[in-house]
Amino acid sequence: MARNVPKASSPAVFKTMSGNRGKDTKMEVKVRKALWAAGYRYRKNNRKLYGTPDISFPGLRVVVFLDSCYWHGCPLHFKIPKTNAEFWRQKIGRNIERDADVTRHYVEEGWIILRFWEHQVNEDFDHVIHTITHFVDMAKVNRHRRSG
Repeated sequence: MARNVPKASSPAVFKTMSGNRGKDTKMEVKVRKALWAAGYRYRKNNRKLYGTPDISFPGLRVVVFLDSCYWHGCPLHFKIPKTNAEFWRQKIGRNIERDADVTRHYVEEGWIILRFWEHQVNEDFDHVIHTITHFVDMAKVNRHRRSG
């Protein structure tokens, strides 16, 4: 199926766009390495779960999404490109709608959903890791209470 993607406006733009990754971004790898080093075991990009979370703890019903400020429309940092502005406005708008739908799904199903912006990971990495580990630990305690 052909995707409706505009042609790059310059060779530099083409190089930048072709280097964008959908998974295993530097941000994701950094967070996963810290969790692994702290003894937390998880699933990455679990396609069996709705919205393919970046990191998941399925048995604990915890999912983590690490959202790029650009691709997910961060209200603090996203700026619509001047070239193909309408295409990008619609594209990022659909991403924002999809993110809201995914969040709604997990909330309705009773999961813990954690979303972090790229700038949060970059500016306060320790807090992001602490938040994830805190909620995973809480989920472990709650699971133990339910089963015990």
